[in-house]
Amino acid sequence: MSDASVRFRRLAWRTVIGKSPRSVAGQVFLLQVALVVLLVLGAVIALFLQSKRDTTAEAKRRSIAVAEAFAHAPGLVQTLQGPDPSRVLQPLTERARKSAGVDFIVVMDTHGIRYTHPMPSRIGKRFVGTIGPSLAGKVYTESVHGPLGHEVQATVPVDDSRGRVVGLVSAGLKVKHVTSELNRQLPIILAAGCGALLVSTSGTALVGRRLRRQTHSLAPDEMTRMYEHHDTVLHSVREGVLIIGADGRLLLVNDEARRLLELPADAEGRNVRELPGLEPATAGLLVSGRPASDEVHFAKGRLLAVNQRPTDSAGGPGGTVVTLRDSTELQAVSGRAEAARERLELLYDAGLSVGTTLDVVRTADELARVAVPRFADFVTVDLADAVLHGEEPAPTATEMRRVAVRGIGDDHPLYEQGRLIDFLPSTPQARGYDAGRSELVTDLAGAEGWRAQDPERTRQILEYGIHSLIAAPIRARGVVLGMANFWRSKREPFDDEELSLAEELVARAAVSIDNARRYTREHALAVTLQRSLLPRALPEQSALDVGYRYLPAQSGVSGDWFDVIPLPGGRVALAVGDVVGHGLHAAATMGRLRTAVHNFSTLDLPPDELLQHLDDLVGRIDQDEACPETAGEIVGATCLYAIYDPVTRRCVMARAAHPAPALVRPDGSVTFPDLPAGPPLGLGGLPFRTAELELDEGSQLVLYTDGLIEDRRRDLDEGMEMLRRALAGHPGRSPEETCGAVLEQLLPERPKDDVALLVARTRGLPADRVADWDVPRDPAAVSGMRGAVSAKLDEWGLSELGFGMELVLSELITNAIRYGSDPVHVRLIHDRTLICEVADGSSTSPHLRYAATTDEGGRGLFLVSQLSERWGTRYTPHGKVIWAELTVPDLGALLGE
Repeated sequence: MSDASVRFRRLAWRTVIGKSPRSVAGQVFLLQVALVVLLVLGAVIALFLQSKRDTTAEAKRRSIAVAEAFAHAPGLVQTLQGPDPSRVLQPLTERARKSAGVDFIVVMDTHGIRYTHPMPSRIGKRFVGTIGPSLAGKVYTESVHGPLGHEVQATVPVDDSRGRVVGLVSAGLKVKHVTSELNRQLPIILAAGCGALLVSTSGTALVGRRLRRQTHSLAPDEMTRMYEHHDTVLHSVREGVLIIGADGRLLLVNDEARRLLELPADAEGRNVRELPGLEPATAGLLVSGRPASDEVHFAKGRLLAVNQRPTDSAGGPGGTVVTLRDSTELQAVSGRAEAARERLELLYDAGLSVGTTLDVVRTADELARVAVPRFADFVTVDLADAVLHGEEPAPTATEMRRVAVRGIGDDHPLYEQGRLIDFLPSTPQARGYDAGRSELVTDLAGAEGWRAQDPERTRQILEYGIHSLIAAPIRARGVVLGMANFWRSKREPFDDEELSLAEELVARAAVSIDNARRYTREHALAVTLQRSLLPRALPEQSALDVGYRYLPAQSGVSGDWFDVIPLPGGRVALAVGDVVGHGLHAAATMGRLRTAVHNFSTLDLPPDELLQHLDDLVGRIDQDEACPETAGEIVGATCLYAIYDPVTRRCVMARAAHPAPALVRPDGSVTFPDLPAGPPLGLGGLPFRTAELELDEGSQLVLYTDGLIEDRRRDLDEGMEMLRRALAGHPGRSPEETCGAVLEQLLPERPKDDVALLVARTRGLPADRVADWDVPRDPAAVSGMRGAVSAKLDEWGLSELGFGMELVLSELITNAIRYGSDPVHVRLIHDRTLICEVADGSSTSPHLRYAATTDEGGRGLFLVSQLSERWGTRYTPHGKVIWAELTVPDLGALLGE
């Protein structure tokens, strides 16, 4: 039995080796060898990668386990805090390393300095690896090249009782020391590959011998069998075959051609033109001998696709071979395929053209536009009226607004666009809206429920020729938003397949309409928020005549803002700012900054100090943002803050990367003051600088945001020049007229960015409304000042305020003389209120307190606060000013009484 097996293998190898690579057996053998080699190679590679991954994972797991066990060992924290941790821990780590089967256990301090190491010379040196994550309380594994070679190590923190990291433990081992499965499984794979190669060799030998037995040289019987097969195939195929000689005689015809052309039994050998029942056009093609490819001919009620080729192109006898194929059913299928292609093309175009904007009406019109005339002759879209305002739709088909009407003609009798419609429950629109499914009406003339909606209108629709309707609900996210109505008048009525197409078409548009509705709601909320954060009306003051404009951007709300803030002493602060970005976050941030400016202005800070406080606030806000998507967004906000004093007609201003203001002189000339720019808010580290201007009465100060002058179509310098031309040459215009003229010339269309514009015409307080006195630091001077002030109040016709003002003035001057320093100065201002200011050279500020019954003093400021409308302190470069305001009585009201 063994000798027979050996002889078979030798015969198989001789058979295979003797085969030419071009023979079938040789090619099969080479293919099998290649497949076996590839399979073995793939298995080895896969085993190697799997072994490498498992080895690394095992090394990491063992390293983590040993490091965590040693890090949580009792007494380790006390040892680390002892005088000599290395002496105690070195023998312990060596015993633990040997018992755990790792290459090293290293204990180190929080700076990475080793206390232990298998190589004692490495103790006291820095640990090779990353300790940052472990200092943060995490377990960190990594692969490094350390003193012992290529190692996988895990670093674990050592925490004390309060959770603080007091040390680190690292354990690791070399990857090559982990047991691998590769060496055990590799011989098995190689043995299986050799066995498969042996089996494939034997199979190839057997196949080769069998092929030689079955493929001898072509013998007569084999030629006969081949021709028999050829004849069988010729007459069995479902395609007609004809061979026509050069003289036009039919030499050969198979059964399928005989059936298709209904030829008689004696057709072979006859001239083609003599065959009965053959169409002249078909007969002419057959005898012409010209090539033809899929020419369609009508024969015996069938559509035949005819292909014809000459037979002498390869040196054969003259004539032609013709094939016939019945394409009657194929034409019908082709028609249906063409209809399906048109529908797919319609859906594709709808996906591209519907929903290009976030406007509800525009999206509905795009749906109507894409369906006419390719699918329907007329399309109307009705949406719940609440949807147009971004709200949830009503549960019934009442208060439906017709938002889109499209058709092949404009003379149709359908309801016009913009009409509010209440559909009756019997109409297809109401049924489809309530049930959330489409309604197909193939004959409108017989639909009584539809005709009950508006008998006169429906009669006109039928007379116009509209006969079929599909009412499809616009449904998105489980909510019906409205109805899309498809009408036909010139084509066949809608069928069930077209109903499915209408539903698919409307479904694609429904999501876009719902997105537009949600955008409308969110935009309305954002605009409402922004409007509520901006000033609704300007405060009353006498220093400036102010006009303003605010234009929202096309893309929604933004962070532009402005403000007019009255200050003590008749002064007025002007503020304009811009927060980067758009949306609710920018609007909310704008409100926070505007509130901060109001709060800082109550401290009566100079512009540069106020911007410095605002810069610190923006930095804190940005650091405290809890949402990572919005953190860092407000850094880069800009602001311009100016204070105008009508008494001195001087304006002090500072800006944080904001565009410089424009100044229109009383003669109509326009300049842009050289105001230091300063960094954007939130960057920090850089100071802000101020500029002080003396403004003539009647000058106009123009503050604005960058959206007014910046545009993609022009650079900044061009925008500044356009602003200068818009302001120049019109000194007599009011601030409101100036705002309108500037926006008309610079922004003829709706801006891409928000625009805030503030125009303030300066006023000066007449000199006879201001009184100044220098006061010596002598308590006896108080009585003289009371007399001078009383005389001035009599001159202004405010003698009824004399008693209160004398008390207030006495207390303020007494405090300045007693606690302040030279010079002491008193200023009285008659504006909307009566303002008393006492300045001295000291920076100490008085504080209001409640005096006890046994205290001799401490009641002066309490009296000031009770007698005055308001009072406060502001600091100057040379000291401080304590001011108090008394309400001026309405003389007109008094006389009327």
